[in-house]
Amino acid sequence: VQLQASGGGLVQAGGSLRLSCAASGSTFSSYVMGWFRQAPGKEREFVAGISRTGGTTNYVDSVKGRFTISRDNAENTVYLQMSSLKPDDTAVYYCAASPGIRPSIGARDYAYWGQGTLVTVSS
Repeated sequence: VQLQASGGGLVQAGGSLRLSCAASGSTFSSYVMGWFRQAPGKEREFVAGISRTGGTTNYVDSVKGRFTISRDNAENTVYLQMSSLKPDDTAVYYCAASPGIRPSIGARDYAYWGQGTLVTVSS
């Protein structure tokens, strides 16, 4: 499956952005989807994950209540709605697809990765 992330940009603290990740080349609904991010000088970290049907989601503690992951299997797209953004959210955000069953927090469980989209939150 090929993944194309979009929607990043520059936003002020407290603002919102919605990231999208369009999938092609395979059956999108067969994959658990996740969003990861990597800030300058830091390791890539899990942000949010969603099961194949969208019935199960999980988030890193730092984004709970601010970010929402969702998917549209008819449109082969996964979204990350980000609100109340903070400067610490500044990072390159990656979408990823896993053939697993549950939305894992481990990057090694995701076999396919998009190219990343940059989110910059100014203070």
